[in-house]
Amino acid sequence: MINVTLFETINTASERFTEAGITNSRLDAELLLCHTLGKNRAWLLAHMQEAVDEQHRALFEQAVDRRALREPLQYILGKQEFWGLDFLVTRDVLIPRPETELIIETALTLVPNKDARLTILDLCTGSGCIAVSLAKELASARFFASDKSEKALDVARENARRHVVADRVRFLEGDLFGPLKELDLRARVDIMVSNPPYVPSEEYSTLQPEVRDHEPRMALLAGQNGTELHQRIIDEAPEFLRSEGALIMEMGMGQAEALVHMMREHGTFDKPDVLKDLAGIERVIVARKK
Repeated sequence: MINVTLFETINTASERFTEAGITNSRLDAELLLCHTLGKNRAWLLAHMQEAVDEQHRALFEQAVDRRALREPLQYILGKQEFWGLDFLVTRDVLIPRPETELIIETALTLVPNKDARLTILDLCTGSGCIAVSLAKELASARFFASDKSEKALDVARENARRHVVADRVRFLEGDLFGPLKELDLRARVDIMVSNPPYVPSEEYSTLQPEVRDHEPRMALLAGQNGTELHQRIIDEAPEFLRSEGALIMEMGMGQAEALVHMMREHGTFDKPDVLKDLAGIERVIVARKK
């Protein structure tokens, strides 16, 4: 049996990833090997000349095969960090992105007192990363989170349990506001947040393979313009928001002008603010109900 070191194992995987068109090829190889061995990167870097046993090498090669087919690293690892927390992710949910943290930041700026007994609604909750992150920050608030996918809600509930907020987040299956109709929430919601699907149908084929071929289509596509879900939310949100309650939504590149127009046309909201993410892209729109 030929001994293969950790260093050689990483190099081989990294070369294969590069050939497959993966950008962070070496980092991905290191993270996959850490996952396989149950070690962190500090340990890995300190033991590069150690040999990899056959069992771990076989498991690692299976993971490498998956990544080389452009399956997202997060699905292979089964987790993604968001707002400093580790979230379970499966192929039933969209992988949380760093830019979505802007929703959390925006919501917290609207809360003068973190101990306030607020009611917060999260539409299209997916993995539950927004609702759970806000629940960790706002210990006295109650949360409702809806999604059309039962499997996504299973993931969200598990994330709420992992982060010990399950008693304050009620997950509801249904289309947007549908499951809320029977609850006593009309004119009671203080903050409404959403990262709805916003990829126009004509752009779907241009997405990276990791996104197009692996992430749930239902969590990405939003009709011809990519703003159809936003329009529905804008139309129905006023029924549930209290006076001066805030609506915060993520959006795609180039959609800000259309969403601002929708809000102004609706007439129920004050002048909306458009916020840019760290890449300088207009990413979040926020407005209060008059």
